[in-house]
This record gives sequence, structure tokens and C-alpha cells, in this order.
Amino acid sequence: MIQIQDETDGLLRVLRLNRPDKANALTADMLEALALAVEGAGKARALILTGEGRVFSAGADLEAAAAGLATSPLWERLSAAIAAFPGLTVAALNGTLAGGACGMALACDLRLAVPGAKVFYPVMRLGYLPQPSDPARLAALVGPARAKLILMAGARVEAEEALSWGLIDRIVPAESLLDSARSLCADVLAAGPGHAAAIKRMV
Repeated sequence: MIQIQDETDGLLRVLRLNRPDKANALTADMLEALALAVEGAGKARALILTGEGRVFSAGADLEAAAAGLATSPLWERLSAAIAAFPGLTVAALNGTLAGGACGMALACDLRLAVPGAKVFYPVMRLGYLPQPSDPARLAALVGPARAKLILMAGARVEAEEALSWGLIDRIVPAESLLDSARSLCADVLAAGPGHAAAIKRMV
């Protein structure tokens, strides 16, 4: 349910959520596989996260959430691994981003989305707290009031509004989503080892 594709002689790793019949809802096994794929990315200098189908991810699988996945440390492990990745990380959102899946996108350096994508994080309605690092990352992108609008008021943010807020960085056509993500990684792939990490530290 997680596809790993290494490109450009292993310098670019593409991770794809591949459970489109379930809106790429995440199970514990999928979170574990994603975390291991990021932690074990080897010589990769850039990382792209995307999904199969018309939804990036609906968040936690409902049955798995009811069994305790909603409060699992696996979510934080994954977002921490992405945030610690020394190269460029790009979330290529092929559709709606919801719930706990927001954490992995918030941890990325850049976020692209297709037209019509939505972002929402309904923890208030579901009675959960967001994952520990998510609110601060969200507030850093959109400000504290808009972070509360999403986390507390349950706002569903359309792609155009998310772009104006800084929650996503570009809206690109679905047919060119991955090519656009790859093009953003080109300079990093061509640079020497450690160059991207040094710039990230400076930023």
C-alpha cells in the first residue's frame, strides 16, 4: 500500500500512498512503512510524497483509528523523520488532505496541490488532539488564528484559499503534478551532498 520509487540514481525518492479504494486512509502498517522509507532514504537528496487516485489521504483508517491508531506515536515518528530529512521534501497533493495525514505534509518543505483539493483536520469534532508537532507547524505557515480556524472551527480550506494563506505553495494541474514536484528538486539533485541541508539550517 506504499510504493517506493527511487529515481536519478537514488538521489530522488518518491513515496506514493496506494490505497485509492479507501481514499488512501492510513493504517499502522502504512505509517510504519512510510517512516522506514524516510529514515532509510540513504543517499537521497530529495523526497516527494504523493498519493494514487483523487485523494491524497483521508487520514487514519476508521477501523484502525477506533483501535487506537488515532493516538499512535507513529504519526509523530513519521512527521519527525520528514522534518529531519536533510534534503528537500515536497508534498505533491493529488487531492484532498485530511486528518492525521496533514502531519506529513506540514513537515515537508514545500506543498503542491491540484485544483479542487481541500485541506481539513477535524480533530475537534472527533474528540482527539492533533499530533504534537502539527499545530506549531501549521501556525508557522498560516498564523495562529487560521491554525485555530482549521483545528478548532473545523474549516475546510479549498486549494485557492490555502494558496493565499501559504498553506500550499503552488496549484498545478493533476497531469503535471509529479513533473512539477520533480522540477522543484532538480537544483538540489544537481548540488553537492550537504548543500541542501546547510541551506535548510540557515532558513
